[in-house]
Amino acid sequence: MYKANRKIPCVYMRGGTSKAVFFHDQDLPQDTEERDKVILSAFGSPDLRQIDGMGGANTSTSKVAIIKKSEREGVDVDYDFGQVSVDMPVVGKTMNCGNISSAVGPFAIDEGLVEAVEPITTVRIFNTNTNKMIVARVPVKDGKAKTEGEFAIDGVPGTGAKVQIEFSYPQGAVSGRLLPTGNARDTIEIEGKTFEYSFVDAANPVVFVWAENFGLEGTELPWEFEARTDCAEICRILEIIRGTCAITIGLAKDLADAAVNSQTLPKIAFCTVPKEYKAGDGKIISADRVDFVGRLFSLGMKMIQAYMGTGGICTVVAANTPGTIVNEIVCAGKGSDKVTTVRIGHPFGIMEVDADLEDLPDGSHAVVCGMIGRTARRIMEGNVYVRD
Repeated sequence: MYKANRKIPCVYMRGGTSKAVFFHDQDLPQDTEERDKVILSAFGSPDLRQIDGMGGANTSTSKVAIIKKSEREGVDVDYDFGQVSVDMPVVGKTMNCGNISSAVGPFAIDEGLVEAVEPITTVRIFNTNTNKMIVARVPVKDGKAKTEGEFAIDGVPGTGAKVQIEFSYPQGAVSGRLLPTGNARDTIEIEGKTFEYSFVDAANPVVFVWAENFGLEGTELPWEFEARTDCAEICRILEIIRGTCAITIGLAKDLADAAVNSQTLPKIAFCTVPKEYKAGDGKIISADRVDFVGRLFSLGMKMIQAYMGTGGICTVVAANTPGTIVNEIVCAGKGSDKVTTVRIGHPFGIMEVDADLEDLPDGSHAVVCGMIGRTARRIMEGNVYVRD
């Protein structure tokens, strides 16, 4: 039994547009149940304010990363991600977070798990949630990961050193299949109305739905969406679609089970064609600057204020998958069925996602590697005290 008020070494890091508490695997209990108790205590969950812990009271700042030196051939570190629920005693482990993935390399270098090599250190990361490889290319100076630089990402103030994250063969991360239903598009009838969706599993499984099917523009900001009188009803329908897909990939036995035990996956996203809108920081995003407009949802059907890194990888894969909703939107705008870059319009700006493609015999294109540029920064290091 882990003792209450015991201090545990940790590092608090920002990766992309998210923050996480980083632990060394050896510093946590090896028993899964005890480990979850420690993590929940460290974050102050469950509590809507997470007032008695490290959590920031929203899904983007309630994340945990557990790192250890890998014994796998060709791998530097193993990385286990956890989405810590704010209002339930749950540590979701079925997914990975692309934004937090960008902080794993810098953490591994600064903690001495990987030898620092200037000017760029390549860190080979095995994500245990999805059993997929991630390669991080981290700028290094004086034996430590660089923080300062000229690279900017929307949703994070200022600039920093660019960390290139590469997701190798991201297809089938959870279900083992790129298209879990076997179809590029499916329909579901709910209370007499038909909704169309594309269910794509790459880096993380995402269900893409037309925003217009729900009476939306698709450019709504999170607080604008939550202020709508029909917000709760829209979220109820979204959860039925999301839960149905959770059942499809074996993460839940029924809709009630999905709502409780499979909140983290699959994700669901509104999508629409490029159109002008005002981002959360007031800047105007013109239609010609984006290829796709998306709004992702996380735990508790809360719209994310930016865009998940793994969601971006799934989006570029979907753009290269004939017949999907994303493929229709992106290829129509580009006038090509070969998509090497997708500019995603999200609530706080634009995320650019790149892809290395392999041409297939049928004329389509498979994503060999999906890539995003992020910044990361060590914010705090020390000890966190856990309670019973």
